Amino acid sequence: MLDTRRYDDREHLLLASFAMNSRDTAGRIYAEPTHEYRGPFVRDRDRILHSSAFRRLSGKMQVFTGEMGIYHRTRLTHTFEVASVARTMARVLRLNEDLTEALALMHDIGHPPYGHCGEDALSECMRDVGGFSHNEFALVIVQELEQRYSGFPGLNLSVETLGGQDVRAHKEEAKVGRSPLLEVQVVDAADSIAYDAHDVDDALQMGLLSLDELSELAIIRRALAAVSERWGVNRSREQRQLLVRQLIELQVTDFVDQATELLVEYQGQTASEVRDAGVRPDHSPILAAERKELESFLFDAVYRHPRLIPVRRSAYHRLQDMYAVLVKRPERLPLRFRRRAETRPVEKVAGEYLAGMTDDFCDAQSRYATDNNSGPLADW
Repeated sequence: MLDTRRYDDREHLLLASFAMNSRDTAGRIYAEPTHEYRGPFVRDRDRILHSSAFRRLSGKMQVFTGEMGIYHRTRLTHTFEVASVARTMARVLRLNEDLTEALALMHDIGHPPYGHCGEDALSECMRDVGGFSHNEFALVIVQELEQRYSGFPGLNLSVETLGGQDVRAHKEEAKVGRSPLLEVQVVDAADSIAYDAHDVDDALQMGLLSLDELSELAIIRRALAAVSERWGVNRSREQRQLLVRQLIELQVTDFVDQATELLVEYQGQTASEVRDAGVRPDHSPILAAERKELESFLFDAVYRHPRLIPVRRSAYHRLQDMYAVLVKRPERLPLRFRRRAETRPVEKVAGEYLAGMTDDFCDAQSRYATDNNSGPLADW
């Protein structure tokens, strides 16, 4: 059996010197005995995977709400796609795949219902108490709201896993000085790659965009040329699927190639030394410019599409109305959140309660929230 000692030995053989080795972890906030055959980051991954907050991602839409169909991605499907891309990148770069996967599975766990408009609504409602950030709320979830153990609050994840999410919550600060772990940077790159490619896929499938419109973009032309050269496919459905596949492969390959070239001079250095040096792999300048063009196009042509506006507006006001009720009448909060409000601003607790909801759960509870004769809303 592969016990913890042999597990560490295998990591030492397989991982690059600058990868985050399990034996070098700073541990957990609440000390726990090591597991017989699971490393610390494997345990983090499993704790996230088995959390109720993670399961709720299946009911939270990525960009398009459920009113627009069932094909498009949820936060859960997006999360699995990010984890898949990130593990591939970590494997090629000989980074710690277990830590990478744990970070990927956690990265969207703090998203509220209704996609981006849900976050916009809560940010506006909570502006007097610091606003709302799904990256910061993810830390609240895994450190406080998830209660699966009797000996400590939250999931008691490793310092490195929590630190990776903290970087996401403070992205601007992370751009200067000491750099994040390479595993954290890989997940951030994988998230962006998967996000853009799959939004293209969903938008094409829903008829919000056409291939002709997308073909005006350099990165799409490059991907379509590769599809034509490798498969010679002209049928629209297959072409769309192969385009998305090639779009991901193109970006992953570029990032990995750039990172490999950059990290050559850091062979033999530890993860901490590479962080001290401020190493930050990125896409090549050409592809970075093409990705920026794609993201700008998607923002204008998809996220602001006329078909989305009324649906997003409805969801936005639904959350705002519920928030106003809960702040004015905190007794309508579920018991667990009423207790939190005894030691925290009710404006913040009301936002936390709403942020944890799925789209359908929020729809259902909104019907009760405006009924003054109803009691506390249901807990999630």
